[in-house]
Amino acid sequence: MSFILEDVAIGWKGSGYTAVPEVLPTGKVFAIGGVVYTWEKFIVVLITLPVLLALIWLVQKTKQGKAMRATAQDREAASIMGINVNRTITFTFLIAGMLAGAGGLVYALYFGQIRYDTGFELGLIAFTAAVLGGIGNLPGAVLGALCIGFIQAFNEGLLWHAPGSNWTQSIVFTILILILVFRPEGLLGERTPEGA
Repeated sequence: MSFILEDVAIGWKGSGYTAVPEVLPTGKVFAIGGVVYTWEKFIVVLITLPVLLALIWLVQKTKQGKAMRATAQDREAASIMGINVNRTITFTFLIAGMLAGAGGLVYALYFGQIRYDTGFELGLIAFTAAVLGGIGNLPGAVLGALCIGFIQAFNEGLLWHAPGSNWTQSIVFTILILILVFRPEGLLGERTPEGA
């Protein structure tokens, strides 16, 4: 389905970058120590932090979150306990799609341009962030994303001893391979079913 949507996007907008309409106010929000914080940067925090807190609350404090965790631990036992496993999985995929949409919106508002394969590339980086932080660990996924972001920024921003932007994806996936080989549980630990 992903490749079908990419082909539709190529037919609709072409293979080049498409500008995203500017809907945010321009200019700075505030400055700290000479570092100017603009609306593009502020919107990232303004959207990401509440979404992360809402997701943590959903998973840890609600009945549906308990059903999600039970289904992840043991599908058969969850079904025996009266949890509608199929509905829980469908709800989880719905939440995942909504989070991907929020992430795409943040990316589009920050960078101001998108291309037909932007979502595919970001999905690979998001998977790498989840593995780096620890599968099933929400704060770990955010930490993994921050680490990857810092690695990309240093690689593309430093003028000395940096391979450059052509090597960014190779460096990110090298980190993924190293994490999978030497620390497969991730930086903060993987949330796995107990006794597995």
